[in-house]
Amino acid sequence: MVPARRSRAGVHIRVSTRPRLLVLVAAVVTVAGCAARVQPLVGADVAPAPALPPARLFDDPRRYRFAWSYRDETFEAKGDGVVRVQPPGQARLDFFLENGLAGGYAILDGDSLITPGPDFVKRLVPPPPMLWSVFGALRVPPTADTLARRTGDTLSADFGRRDDGRLWRVRFVDRRLDRVERIEDGRRVEWLERHGGEARYSHEPSRRRVSITVTDSLSVAPFDPTIFRRR
Repeated sequence: MVPARRSRAGVHIRVSTRPRLLVLVAAVVTVAGCAARVQPLVGADVAPAPALPPARLFDDPRRYRFAWSYRDETFEAKGDGVVRVQPPGQARLDFFLENGLAGGYAILDGDSLITPGPDFVKRLVPPPPMLWSVFGALRVPPTADTLARRTGDTLSADFGRRDDGRLWRVRFVDRRLDRVERIEDGRRVEWLERHGGEARYSHEPSRRRVSITVTDSLSVAPFDPTIFRRR
């Protein structure tokens, strides 16, 4: 184990190499299935879109520190990072590999995502709708034919283009956004689930798995707009 060192952004990066873990992850991933077929929603019917709780960002700028891990069939990595979120719709994510040899960043501006630099960042970052949901924000608006059903404190809803089988499925628990899924032709293509300070993302066809765990959250003054521009 190499001692932790501090990056320029002030984030501790711990260095370790665990070849046996790579073998274990590969074994786990190989048994994972492709996109799973989804089942119909269960529960009592409720009114559509108006029944969905509000799912939006905090009103004030926020800085989050987080730990992340990534794996697919051929690659595994982990590290730390910083997210700076500027409501109503901008965020900058800086990622640092745990061995300190590389780093990268992504800029989220509404529905646009810019990922310059190392290829590992492109693998790591979910698409914008999924990425916004890490912060509890639902950026995919419900449609007129939204189907919503409730079971106890859980509210689930389907909406999207039913004519071609493209749907979004969302789940709220105690009015908190808990899970977002993208469905095509009746199969779950990708999903993101939130639990406490952890968000887990999965892209089923490519077997990509990302975990983001928030370790610190702070309300701050508005950020310099230049940090949301591509260098």
